[in-house]
Amino acid sequence: MSDALDRHGLTGVVDGLRPLAAQRPLAGRAVTVLLGPPSGQSAAPTKRHLGTAAVESAGPGDVIAVAHQGRTDCAGWGGLLSRAAAGRGVEGVVVDGAARDLAEAAEAGLPVMARAATPVTARGRTTEHSWGQPVELGGVTVIPGDLVLGDSGGVVVIPAAHADEVLATAERIAATEAAMATAIEAGTPVSEVMGKTYEELTYGHH
Repeated sequence: MSDALDRHGLTGVVDGLRPLAAQRPLAGRAVTVLLGPPSGQSAAPTKRHLGTAAVESAGPGDVIAVAHQGRTDCAGWGGLLSRAAAGRGVEGVVVDGAARDLAEAAEAGLPVMARAATPVTARGRTTEHSWGQPVELGGVTVIPGDLVLGDSGGVVVIPAAHADEVLATAERIAATEAAMATAIEAGTPVSEVMGKTYEELTYGHH
């Protein structure tokens, strides 16, 4: 998918997130959450527990994207939220920061991708500043409704306006690479398979 983004001149790879629970691929529309310090000046923190409004608005086909500013000193997501999200059929959660209670997420079958695991609570350390608004994950802007995909290789965000064309390109690239893999397995030298054609896979039209 990253190659398809390259081909369309788009930036969407969120570096550093890895599967920490229910390690299977996730894909869905972004439902966003912005976290920040309890005393933050940029927004008035809510007294509602972080993530709960997003969970209650989400369902099948959605991925909850938590902007936690890369923080690993406290969790931006926890076990009760995981159980609630799984109960609503949410496809998965990505956290730009740490998450906790990952055994609960795994038990609930909810994929969680984050920068790290921590046992440290969010209480008194971070709170929700908004949800359902544009956020940044590792420098990548995520707008509600954007397509979020994650697997063992990482997380990619595709702007909703470009989703159809990027997915079509990704399918073509995957088919080409599958044919190359077949050729290698059949004994064709890899230098021949990965020649000029391979390098042109990500050449764009932009």
